[in-house]
Amino acid sequence: MIGTGISVNSITAKRRHPLARFAVVALALGILGGGYALTTPTGGTADAAVASGRADDVSEGRNLFVAHCASCHGWNAEGTAKAPTLVGVGAAAVDFQVSSGRMPAADAGAQVPRKPLAPWVTPATTAQLAAYIQSLGGGPTVPSKEQVNPAMGDAAKGGELFRANCIQCHNFVGAGGALTYGKYAPSLNEATDAQIYEAMVTGPQAMPVFNDATITPDEKRDMIAYITGVRSQVDPGGSGLGRIGPVTEGLVGWIVGLSLLILAAIWITAKKRQTS
Repeated sequence: MIGTGISVNSITAKRRHPLARFAVVALALGILGGGYALTTPTGGTADAAVASGRADDVSEGRNLFVAHCASCHGWNAEGTAKAPTLVGVGAAAVDFQVSSGRMPAADAGAQVPRKPLAPWVTPATTAQLAAYIQSLGGGPTVPSKEQVNPAMGDAAKGGELFRANCIQCHNFVGAGGALTYGKYAPSLNEATDAQIYEAMVTGPQAMPVFNDATITPDEKRDMIAYITGVRSQVDPGGSGLGRIGPVTEGLVGWIVGLSLLILAAIWITAKKRQTS
């Protein structure tokens, strides 16, 4: 009994020691970290690289990044005062920006426009650069051909989604429009199927991100079917005037209509003078 009492008192005293609580927290964190390490699949970085291309592309992508991108984005893509970090942006963002000619950027303006591709940019080099950026911190990957195939989408449903989420900036047919502070929503007529998908999942510049919880991959494909479908539509009422909206149409209608009325009034007046 005495031995048991001494043992219990000793344990109680140790439990009340000021450092005991820290030891318990450290033990709990160790157990939690060990369990996470055992249950998490290894090779996450390699898997991320493979998701956007071959693992061998990472080293080549690193060389391309150092040669063409590091001066603005930092030697390890950590970002600088000129450009943001690329860690975690994913391969989809790289493929969108580089394949559309927006990157490398010629100058840092309010909007980076689409422009002709740099001489070193090819589908292969773009995939290598994307693989390297993907390996740094994951992020959205380049979509598969099935994900962006408009033939597999529902254009009618895509039109509903596009009108609900996109026409405020891109207009009803994707012709684009002006935004604030010198920015603008670009026309979608030149965008490829993959670039439309990548823009939705990465949210370039002023565009919000439409992740899979907001718009599912199938719904994104439906929207691509609508966007690409309206390009082939005709304008039975006459000239589409660039399809950039009612303001332009109203302006042209007002100027043309008013001019015709003025000319008609001049013609009627001149004719009356000749008869008198």
